This record gives sequence, structure tokens and C-alpha cells, in this order.
Amino acid sequence: MNDDQIKGTAKQVKGSVKEAFGKITGDTKTEAEGKAEKAAGKVQDAYGDAKEDVKRSVDRT
Repeated sequence: MNDDQIKGTAKQVKGSVKEAFGKITGDTKTEAEGKAEKAAGKVQDAYGDAKEDVKRSVDRT
């Protein structure tokens, strides 16, 4: 695992918590922020996955 994968996963978890808190309290702004943070985490995690794939490909050659 690389730094982007770890940070991306952490953002996803934080976003999920924030989204759930927004739903529970009826705060649509917090819920939307949580969804956005979760999406950003998924993107960062995918970027980290791509970096790992490139690293593995380079290491094989």
C-alpha cells in the first residue's frame, strides 16, 4: 500500500461518517460534504492503485 491508498481510504471513512451524521441530524450540507469527501477518497485511492500497478509493471521488467 502506498500513501495515496491509505489517505484515500481514510477520506472515504471520514466522508461516510460525515454523510451518516448529516442524514441522522437532517443537515443536508454536512451530508453533501460527506458524499463529496467520500468521492474524493475513492479517486485518491484509485490513483494510489494506479501508482502501484505502474510500480509492479516496472519491477517486472
